[in-house]
Amino acid sequence: MRAIALDEYGDPDVMTLRELPDPLVGPDTVRIRVRAAGVNPVDHLIRAGHLQGAYPHHLPLIPGWDVAGVVDQIGAAVTRFRVGDEVMAYARKDSVQHGTYAELVSVTERACAHKPAAISFAEAGGLPLAGLTGLQALTAASVGPSDVLLVNAAAGGVGHIAVQIARALGVTRVIGTASPANHDFLRSLGVEPVEYGDELPKQLADLVGGDGRVDVAVDFHGGDGLRAIAGLVRHPIRHASVVDPAVKEQGGRYVFVRPDGVELETLGSLAAGGRLRVQVAKEFPLEQAAEAHRLIEQGHVQGKVVLTVD
Repeated sequence: MRAIALDEYGDPDVMTLRELPDPLVGPDTVRIRVRAAGVNPVDHLIRAGHLQGAYPHHLPLIPGWDVAGVVDQIGAAVTRFRVGDEVMAYARKDSVQHGTYAELVSVTERACAHKPAAISFAEAGGLPLAGLTGLQALTAASVGPSDVLLVNAAAGGVGHIAVQIARALGVTRVIGTASPANHDFLRSLGVEPVEYGDELPKQLADLVGGDGRVDVAVDFHGGDGLRAIAGLVRHPIRHASVVDPAVKEQGGRYVFVRPDGVELETLGSLAAGGRLRVQVAKEFPLEQAAEAHRLIEQGHVQGKVVLTVD
């Protein structure tokens, strides 16, 4: 199969297109012929070697944890999928080597979900990691319909999906931080936009009144924004971050997304019903993975970046 792989860690140009052996198919494994692979910030961290202390790494290494495509082969114990099914998956494994920037990828059945016919492969390829991250962060912060929710980095790949999940869960008031250029985008998602920075407490006070605090907050950016959130939520335990474990020192919850096919099916149902839209900011062909990484590294991408495979 063709795949993007690297033999050393470094800048985007360490990734090259090459021929590698087809992935094996285990008893509980679904092999997917890839049509789209989401590009996430964690991918360039892996490429640069920054996650070597967290997972076993093996070279040559194919990056990528997001995938959408068509089932090509199934293991003998697989029961939920058949050859020819259109599927999507958050394909993170316990070691880093056999990722999704390839024509074929094998994924455990429990991480897979059916792709809704109503969305494209590119949209499905951008949904798993971001969607599950948003859902699991909202769950960790115990978000409920009556809450006023603050989302930090609401226009990004995870944030723009998380705010839609919150609305689908019945949350009627969602406030999101973003740069001014993304405020109209947030309004189109039913979000009240505010700017990053020192004026955030005043902006919140103007919106919600009283002490300017919200019921619950989730962070998808880290840094100064995360540190500010602790003073903007009424009860610290009701704020969560997917970026920085230091949130625990502020009394909040740290969330590291876990593969979950059942939750991904739920997200697929929301997308099929028109209640969740994946904003694809840019599609690149597989062989342009380096260019996709450069775009991700620039930051402030509105929505998701996706690699497509013919």
